[in-house]
Amino acid sequence: MTNTGGGVPRPRGTWWREGAITATAFALCLLGGVVKDDGSTLSPPSAVAYLIAVVSCAVLPMRHRAPLAAMAVTTASGVLAPFLGLLLSPLIAAPAVVTAYSYSLTARSERRAVSAVGLISVALLVASTPLFGALSWKDASRVGAVAAFPLVAGVLGHSVRNRRAYLAAMEERALRAEQSRDSEARRRVAEERVRIARELHDLVAHQITLANAQATVAAHLFDTRPEQTRKSLKELVETTSDALDELRATVGLLRQSGDAASPAEPAPGLSRLPTLLESFRHAGLEVSAHQEGTARPLPPGVDLTAYRIVQEALTNVTKHAGTRSARVRLVWNRDRVTITVADDGGSADRTASTAAAGPSASTVGDRPPGYGLIGMRERATAVGGHLSAGRSPEGGFLVSAQLPLPPAKDGATAVENRMADAATGDGRTGDAEAGDAL
Repeated sequence: MTNTGGGVPRPRGTWWREGAITATAFALCLLGGVVKDDGSTLSPPSAVAYLIAVVSCAVLPMRHRAPLAAMAVTTASGVLAPFLGLLLSPLIAAPAVVTAYSYSLTARSERRAVSAVGLISVALLVASTPLFGALSWKDASRVGAVAAFPLVAGVLGHSVRNRRAYLAAMEERALRAEQSRDSEARRRVAEERVRIARELHDLVAHQITLANAQATVAAHLFDTRPEQTRKSLKELVETTSDALDELRATVGLLRQSGDAASPAEPAPGLSRLPTLLESFRHAGLEVSAHQEGTARPLPPGVDLTAYRIVQEALTNVTKHAGTRSARVRLVWNRDRVTITVADDGGSADRTASTAAAGPSASTVGDRPPGYGLIGMRERATAVGGHLSAGRSPEGGFLVSAQLPLPPAKDGATAVENRMADAATGDGRTGDAEAGDAL
């Protein structure tokens, strides 16, 4: 780009265009210098005609850097033409018309453009009007054309300027929209990566923990109880087969291009909770379940979150707790469901995998910080809920999550309906409150 003195950037390689404009204006101005009012035969241009054409056209290339000076010179050349014996016609005023167009195109304000173009038209109008004698229709049309041409050029320049401003605004708007789309796409990609990471973590942690527990049991009972070993190995095969199927389905989504097809089966929810608890029991963890209130259908996102929280909490019990028992409790209220998973273990390694769980968490031993509780917190927050985790006042570790519920259709108060096995007593009704206090 070339920056002119008027502050208007001009692209390189346009000098041929400037030369063509100047040459055309020179030819028109020279032709106007030989036109006679009496209609006589055209004669070669006089020296005065060449002088007017050269002076008025020599300043045209400068109209971008010094527009007012160029307008003054071209207008003065046209005004002086009648006094030098030439007929002031639209042809001889061509350089003034060019400068009027250029100034209207690049003027800083519309008022300045109107004032400058108006002065050119008035000056040429006064100079082309005969001072003596009657004004014929032929003279009137010529005078009108001389005064109107700069005005038309000014209007055309203003229109082109507005068109360019409109196109520039549309281009800027399109650029901003593209940047906004790119930013939104990056945000969605980041959210999808976090979601996939959570799903893979929950899936792998659950299945691999169960497989490890079953393999440990089989190795421990290999010599003393071969039948039990055989049963553990059979369960291990089933667990690893399920893990492979789920991994294949999850990774298959990543390989798909375009929109993913609808899943072959619905996402897991609390309806599959008995199957989940049974898988942990096969791994040697005694899990008891207890429910209070009237269960209601959950939105798909909340249902999946509830299932994953129970799954991850029990997986942590299997990996880190120094106990082989855990309790799962669901309390259904009017506007929320409270999920509590507690154990009686006291292993210090539990907090090693929850470095980001709170100020009470600490890293112990060589185990790197995990993402179990981080993922559970993210899931609960994403659906508008809350999750707390930490040491229970009664001993062991407690995970408590409160997830929102849609309003009940009948608006009735939830009626308590206990559906737990006999190992879980009424003395544990404070588990949810204890979890909230952590």
